[in-house]
Amino acid sequence: MPSMDDNEKNISLEKLSKILSTIQNIYYKKNEQIEELHQEIADLKEILNYLNLIISNQSFHSADELYHEAKNKLENSDLPIEEYFQEEISDDNAKGTKIKSKIFSEDDNLLCILNFIDSNMIDIKFIDPEVRNIKETSEDFIGIFLREALLPIKDKNPELKLNYRYYKNSNIIENIEILNIKSIKDFDLIEAKLRELLL
Repeated sequence: MPSMDDNEKNISLEKLSKILSTIQNIYYKKNEQIEELHQEIADLKEILNYLNLIISNQSFHSADELYHEAKNKLENSDLPIEEYFQEEISDDNAKGTKIKSKIFSEDDNLLCILNFIDSNMIDIKFIDPEVRNIKETSEDFIGIFLREALLPIKDKNPELKLNYRYYKNSNIIENIEILNIKSIKDFDLIEAKLRELLL
């Protein structure tokens, strides 16, 4: 069998490299889709558990009875109506809670997922990070996200901590973990500024 010359070898290596790159990209995207499915399944399980708990707790009470009980509590309270539902949640009660938010593009592509866990930590995952191309040094990231969201929160809460995870071996941010968040207002601000950054 005749041996390939250098040009043929180079062409074959180039083709193999392209195939490798394509398969790697498919692999990473499929992995991300599996992670999202696992997360959605976990969220659905939480909702089912919560609904089962409500049903089992309230199954021996009629709807009318529950309505009158809630109405009496409200009428006998000295709190103004707008403050009635502003109940502080203790750290113990917050454990196991999770608020999830997704940011979509105008054409309904998923850009980012935020998880607010235990009313203490926010985990931010960028979908297709190589496309988003968000870096610590980019002007938009510094101006919109760091200066307008994290610095104001850090001023009120010096214990705030920030960790980055990077996409493959690049300086592109794939995940941001924010620790020691103290309120839902901080989560709302971070979500709003991420939306502004991405859209």
